[in-house]
Amino acid sequence: MSKRFPAAGSRAEDDDVINQAIDKAKPLMAKLTFGSFVGYCSGMATQRIARATALLIGVTFIGIQIAASAGILTMDWNKLQLHCTKLMDVSGNGKFDGEDVKVYWKKVRTILTKNIPSAGGFSFGFLYGVRYG
Repeated sequence: MSKRFPAAGSRAEDDDVINQAIDKAKPLMAKLTFGSFVGYCSGMATQRIARATALLIGVTFIGIQIAASAGILTMDWNKLQLHCTKLMDVSGNGKFDGEDVKVYWKKVRTILTKNIPSAGGFSFGFLYGVRYG
């Protein structure tokens, strides 16, 4: 075997940087579960979808504001805000707040973890995927 590609189990392979990193990460990797993995992937996908949605809303808002400033249309933002609040307020307190977000998260988590083995790490993986994905 060439010096560039040493035989499996040789000393040069044991000193490889990747092998050393894997050896150091073994305790953490043992704690990773299928649930945390799919949670991370779902969180990453959610982040991308949220960014695309925010872009679409932002572009729509800019377009409406340009049309409104040109006198083409009139937009009642207060009425839209009240309508959106009514749609998103699931706690019934008349405002969209953290309690509503908790209800939505519980529904999403229930759907995404249904029949998943070792779903305990899903929330951690999801949060990590949304934050760092």
